[in-house]
Amino acid sequence: MTTGDVEPRGGVQAHVVGSFVDLAADALAEAREEVDALNVYPVPDGDTGTNMYLTVIAARDALRQARHELRYRGVAESHPEHLDALLEALARGALLGARGNSGVIVSEMLRAVCRRLARATAQERNAQVLAESLDHASRAADAAVGTPVEGTMLTVARAAAAAGLEAAAAPGARGGDVFTAAAAAARAALARTPEQLEALRLAGVVDAGGRGFCVILDAAETALTGRRPVPQPARLGRHTIPVPHRPTGDAGDLVPGGPAYEVMYLLDAPAERIGPLKAALGALGDSLVVVGDESLWNVHVHVDDVGAALEAGIEAGRPHRIRVTHFADQVAAGPAAADAAPGEAPAERPERPERPERPERPERPERPASVPAAVGRVVGRAVSSVSGLVARGGAHAPTGPLPAPVPAPPASGAPAETAPSVAREGRRVVAVAAGPGLRAVFEEAGAVVVESGPGRRPSTGEVLAAIRACGTREVVVLPNDPDSVRVAQLAAGTATHDLGLTVAVIPTRAQVQGLAALAVHEPGRAFDRDVLEMTATSRQVRHGGVTRAARTAMTMAGPCEAGDALGIVAGDFAVVGAEVDEVAREVLRRLLGGGGELVTLVSGGGPDDAALAEGCAAWLEREFPVVDVVVYAGGQERYPLLVSVE
Repeated sequence: MTTGDVEPRGGVQAHVVGSFVDLAADALAEAREEVDALNVYPVPDGDTGTNMYLTVIAARDALRQARHELRYRGVAESHPEHLDALLEALARGALLGARGNSGVIVSEMLRAVCRRLARATAQERNAQVLAESLDHASRAADAAVGTPVEGTMLTVARAAAAAGLEAAAAPGARGGDVFTAAAAAARAALARTPEQLEALRLAGVVDAGGRGFCVILDAAETALTGRRPVPQPARLGRHTIPVPHRPTGDAGDLVPGGPAYEVMYLLDAPAERIGPLKAALGALGDSLVVVGDESLWNVHVHVDDVGAALEAGIEAGRPHRIRVTHFADQVAAGPAAADAAPGEAPAERPERPERPERPERPERPERPASVPAAVGRVVGRAVSSVSGLVARGGAHAPTGPLPAPVPAPPASGAPAETAPSVAREGRRVVAVAAGPGLRAVFEEAGAVVVESGPGRRPSTGEVLAAIRACGTREVVVLPNDPDSVRVAQLAAGTATHDLGLTVAVIPTRAQVQGLAALAVHEPGRAFDRDVLEMTATSRQVRHGGVTRAARTAMTMAGPCEAGDALGIVAGDFAVVGAEVDEVAREVLRRLLGGGGELVTLVSGGGPDDAALAEGCAAWLEREFPVVDVVVYAGGQERYPLLVSVE
């Protein structure tokens, strides 16, 4: 069937809806680690960003499948049937694919937006339709949550909806104006969440769900206006992934008497049974969210008694696609694990004021130690009532072990250092710096610095002393010099063997490789993942520099005389010339021959070296205008200029 063009209803167009979903999925993928790290409430299980991302991905996949089917049937994109089918697919995909507390709320918001867009008429203004869709999304989320709490995603969504309605009321307002105002209001509300929720204030972070919602709103603004944030070069020491300050024993719901499991399932049930279901689940636990309509529902709750939560679903209808997650295992497996000594119970913490009063429950036997055993018993009870309908899953297995530490050097007969008596936490970087300016740059980024330079390579003892000075459990070492790599490995082995620390040496062979690695360092990321990112970035850097020949010699680039300018590319002499600036530009041309987005220039300690770097930066701006340039005053000896291209 081929249909003709029909005027879009309320200015809503199918391709804009598709563009928004694609942008939101990509943006959440990029922000996922950051949002996961912010996740301290209601349970610090570090999965809010992942759950929101997976929910939007499920909605996107459903929309793409619907678009493919419509094209096969020959339905024109501008026809109302096309938009209706896409909105219906988007809403259902979000409902079926919702993951976790945050994902279920996002799915209900998307469904509310789809319902309002589907009712739009050609006579309605686009701005008003979009503003009302935001308002409906906020109201639907509030209604879906058993006990709404201020300082969460719900608060951020409410502020965005109010700003959107206000923007739409202005004469001549457009859809882009609505989402620009809503996104700005959401960011402002997000910044206030630590003032509204004690758990966020204590951790020093904003709400994870609210941050994820801001990411989605920014994607909507981009879809409607075409404006994207201008990318900025990564600044050393500025981390994207936060490191929450978790008080000892504070683990959100993970307190004595608090819920131990997250239970989720899809439920086939008539609407009249949902009220009693909510009442039953609300008495069993908290973080209750139930979304859906007519006959299909997505149920989410945190409980101790998994069997009772499933039995409540069986009373209401047919539960399926059941997922049970043991919070303690999930928290222990992630980088956001609560900081308690092995074998030590978390300190007791007062009950959250917003948790509703629940009826007294009889004493139960001790909680099972592992998720599979508990889930097996619970599912066995459920299967007896709904034979063959329970799909067990969702238990999160711990991640794999960290990479093996650097082996300790052979015993020298000296007494082994004893492990420090004070517990170490966190992660820092040790960097070898070849000049006072480079030292200042590394230290400003938070690294512990070991000085080096021509003729004064660091010793194993100096690097080991720097590792000890970090005062952290995890240390990453950047030798930044070929001759210092082995020294760093020996020091790391000693620290691992004698101090019980986790130390990784990234074999950076140039100062600029160390700068690049430090630029992507994220203490809030899992250790092995952080080391992998830093290593990969340092290896992708093309590096070079400029020096002067000390004597007559034969080089890879031909003969040179004392005083000639020598251009270095990847550790080899590649250019010989009379003028340092000309040789520097040729080195830059060669390094940029394979493309590049960011050039780092590090000036030496000579009287004319700063001018050389600034001159090269100006030349790059003229010859390579799309390349970003960062200039550091390194102060290194013998090398007027060090260069890297990423």
